[in-house]
Amino acid sequence: MTGVETFRALHRRKAPGDPLVLPGPWDAASARVCVEAGFPALATPSAAVAASLGYEDGHTPAKEMFAAVARIVRAVDVPVSADIEGGYGIAPGELVERLLETGAVGCNLEDSEGGVLKDPRAHADWLAEVRHAAADRLFVNARIDTFIRAPGDTDPKQATEQAIERAAVYVAAGADCVYPIGAPVDVLPLLRSGIQGPVNVHGTVAGDPSPTALGELGATRITFGPGLQRETARALHGLAAALR
Repeated sequence: MTGVETFRALHRRKAPGDPLVLPGPWDAASARVCVEAGFPALATPSAAVAASLGYEDGHTPAKEMFAAVARIVRAVDVPVSADIEGGYGIAPGELVERLLETGAVGCNLEDSEGGVLKDPRAHADWLAEVRHAAADRLFVNARIDTFIRAPGDTDPKQATEQAIERAAVYVAAGADCVYPIGAPVDVLPLLRSGIQGPVNVHGTVAGDPSPTALGELGATRITFGPGLQRETARALHGLAAALR
C-alpha cells in the first residue's frame, strides 16, 4: 500500500468516537517526537512552519515552505499532509508536482485570500484542476473559511449553511475531505449531516473537547493548527525565564 493509500485508509473511521488525530509538526525534530508518541500520520500547519522559519503566518515564501515540508517528510516513516495555504499563486499542475517532490501525500488548501472568502464556484474549478493534476496521488483537504472570514455580525447558522454549500461544490470538484475551520462545537452535528465524506475539525491541544467527543459530534479527523508549536513555545519561555 502506498503512502497516500495508507493515508486515505486512516480516514475510514472504525467508530464515530474514533477520529483520526493528526498532530502538527513544524520541523523534523517535532515530527519525530510525534511519531515516537504513536501517531500514524502527520499534518503540517503553515502558521507553525512559518514561525519556525521566522515569518508571520501567511508570509512564508513557497520555496521555503516546500523545503520545510520535505525535511519533515524525510525525518519520519509515516504519511505527511502539508498545509500549503492558498497555493502561493502557482498553477495547479506545477503546485502538485512541487508538492509531490517533497514526498507529502496530501495537502490542505484554503478558500480565502487576504482575509476575504473566494468565490466558491471559482475555487471549486481551481480545486478540480488540482485534483486532475494530482489524480489519485494526493489526498486533498479543502479548508472552508466561512466561520473565520465572515463579517462579525454573521449568524452562526448562516455561516454553517454557507459551509455546507461550499463543501458540496468542493467535494464535487474532487476534494477528499473538507475542513470548516473555526466551526463552533454545537454546529458540528449539522455540518456532519449536511456534508458528504470526511470532515476535518479543529481541536485544542488541551483536549477540551476531547478527540472522542469531537468524533461523536461528527469529526472524521482532527488537526490542531499551530497549537502544538505555540504550547511548546510557551513552555520554552517558562523554562528560559526560570534559568535567568
